[in-house]
Amino acid sequence: MAHSTRFAVKFRRRREGSTNYKKRLKMLQSRAIRLIAKKSNKYITLQFIEYHAKGDKTLAVAHSSELKNFGWNFGMKNIPAAYLTGLLAAKKAKEKKITTAIFDIGLYSPTKGAKVFAALKGAVDGGLKIAHSAEIIPKEDRITGQHIAKHLKKSDLTHNFEQVRQKLK
Repeated sequence: MAHSTRFAVKFRRRREGSTNYKKRLKMLQSRAIRLIAKKSNKYITLQFIEYHAKGDKTLAVAHSSELKNFGWNFGMKNIPAAYLTGLLAAKKAKEKKITTAIFDIGLYSPTKGAKVFAALKGAVDGGLKIAHSAEIIPKEDRITGQHIAKHLKKSDLTHNFEQVRQKLK
């Protein structure tokens, strides 16, 4: 008969696949504001979060559904929408006097050219200082939506993209 357990149950958020505690601890020890990128089946959300002992504090949030207010007429979850959401997040961060952050993608795998990195590019182009590698950012034709416009057989998307980009800068 066994007297002790051999199996340690992991924390709930780790079991759910929500949190990598080793990575989170390193980011929290830096005491820097984190730019967290989340994507769902419909939208992209960027949050600026500051660590506090009693719980994290959200400083600013940008949601891709807010792009409608700036005239964006296309999808809310594609690469151009992610870039524009990054620009919007940078604009909101500047209003809150946030100038630097570290990028946190959580448990998403860091795939070259992914939507979350398009959002990062938007935040950097918006004037924030975020450490990143230039090779992981999507190409400019993908950020502007030319790959989508080619399939739609419309030039409206790239024109609309440039209009919204100017409003957010």
